Amino acid sequence: MRILLLVSAFNGLSQRVWCALREAGHEVGVQLASSAAEIVEGVQAANPDLIICPFLKERVPARVWQHWRTIVIHPGPVGDRGPSSLDWAISEGAPAWGVTALQAVEELDAGPIWATRTFPMPAAPPRKSALYTGPVSDAALECVFEVVAKAADPDFTPISAENAPTEAPGARSRPPMRQADRAFDWSEPSEAILRRIRAADGSPGVRTEIAGLEAYAYDAHPGGARGGRPGTIMSRRQGAVLVATGDGSLWIGHLRPAEEDGIKLPATTALGARLHGVPQSQAGPVDDPENPYAYRQVRYRRTGAVGWLTFDFYNGAMAPGHSRRLLAGLRHAAAQDTRVLVLRGGTEAFSNGIHLNVIEGSADPSGACWAAIRAINEVCREIITCTRQVVVAAYAGSAGAGGVMLGLGADIIAARDGIVLNPYYDIGLFGSELHTFTLPRRVGADTAQRLIDDRLPISAQEAARMGLVDEIGPRHPEAYGQWLSALAGHHSELPSARKRRAAKARRLAAERIPLDVYETRELAEMSRDIYTDRSGFAGARRAFVRKIRPSGTPRHLLFAANAGTTGSQPVRQRNTNAGPALDRRPALRPAIPVSA
Repeated sequence: MRILLLVSAFNGLSQRVWCALREAGHEVGVQLASSAAEIVEGVQAANPDLIICPFLKERVPARVWQHWRTIVIHPGPVGDRGPSSLDWAISEGAPAWGVTALQAVEELDAGPIWATRTFPMPAAPPRKSALYTGPVSDAALECVFEVVAKAADPDFTPISAENAPTEAPGARSRPPMRQADRAFDWSEPSEAILRRIRAADGSPGVRTEIAGLEAYAYDAHPGGARGGRPGTIMSRRQGAVLVATGDGSLWIGHLRPAEEDGIKLPATTALGARLHGVPQSQAGPVDDPENPYAYRQVRYRRTGAVGWLTFDFYNGAMAPGHSRRLLAGLRHAAAQDTRVLVLRGGTEAFSNGIHLNVIEGSADPSGACWAAIRAINEVCREIITCTRQVVVAAYAGSAGAGGVMLGLGADIIAARDGIVLNPYYDIGLFGSELHTFTLPRRVGADTAQRLIDDRLPISAQEAARMGLVDEIGPRHPEAYGQWLSALAGHHSELPSARKRRAAKARRLAAERIPLDVYETRELAEMSRDIYTDRSGFAGARRAFVRKIRPSGTPRHLLFAANAGTTGSQPVRQRNTNAGPALDRRPALRPAIPVSA
């Protein structure tokens, strides 16, 4: 079937749907909803059999839904209507929620029902972004495939919204949630404030005042300290601040100043000099017993012969401080007498590479970018050269750009089912993370070049087929954790672990070209992007951070770019409308030295 995805942005859910439909054998194109005129023009040019809108904030033009079957995936159960469905569900503590596939009509969220799914809400208030990438994404994908099956049935007739039964309590038509609806006072209980902030994470945040700064708060976590005056900062740690509440405290990881053009940054960066005199919180060594109230982005624990190094950076973004903490954790873990080291990222994101917001917000963006790439490269080098343990890189969440490359030096890559990988650089940077060494060794030079050039997402299954991923575990996070434990235990058996470590040591020793050569070549290219802006990195970075929408749909996402492509095979066509970032990027294979 010829299916067009009409989306406000090609986000994680849209990418997951795109990958899954292509792997099912459908021809899939993307149209960004930049304006009504461009939507109509794009749909007319594509002339699809079916339009699916997995992430759409705009109204579908009547000229589209009147002539093409257009199905909107709404993140709410039957009976729910409005643009703030997940915000209200989290704020009000709904016990269950859902996703509904409905046909576009003149009135928003009021069309006939094609499919619906419900799911239980977590007991603790989830971050909106976590709910969206988890249960909502899973339910949406099921609805999409039910829609496709029904669209192929000429006898199918959708159920009118009025006659469809409501399956989740509290589902109703509600207005957009405003800041007045989100407002809280720091004297309220921690749980109530936590719920408000998490219902607005990662957009739009909740406006509040911290240390005299009017800002939007994000990334809230329970704190263990008590006794402070509500609203005062009690301590700081790893970019976060501990703020006293009515009955305890909360860690606030990120703030966006309410001033015009304010950028979302780690809270300590946003507050700056306002933190004068605020003490640092000491959480102890990296291998202390886990304390849920100790704000720690990197944790280490050991179970028998397996060491577990877990890290979870907000949105998967890594500033130099994040990389240094992860590097320290890696070195600590590698110094233990374990046989396996599992490096596990967060469930929302394994990593998305360097922290563009921190770079954009710096007084010296070029210097900040250079520091960030040098710091993350040290982490990559530590993974590549670790021969004391069998290293398992556990991609529990999706990854992009340098975040994909981060774990490629591991012995085993174990991905969670349903994640999406974007193994390329698409923001005016050549990229580093020693990818010119690791990527071709995993997938071969031709496939590595194609991944970099095509700039298309791939599913975990496609990654496994090409060798980028070795193992795929269950989708459910808890089941994935159990599966990962069994996998690590299997590889910790003494003869197998010793053999694999020895083989890796021999491979590294046999390399004729030192890792330094690869990194030097990458950094030479990066320096031109960072310091001379040869490929438009400054503008692309600014557009990403400021959420400036592109003026049109990139050519490599259109049907024309996918012509002749079937199933799960990524397109091979180089994007000729990508601008200087691709036009000037040296080919990957020549980037690999062939002689000393």
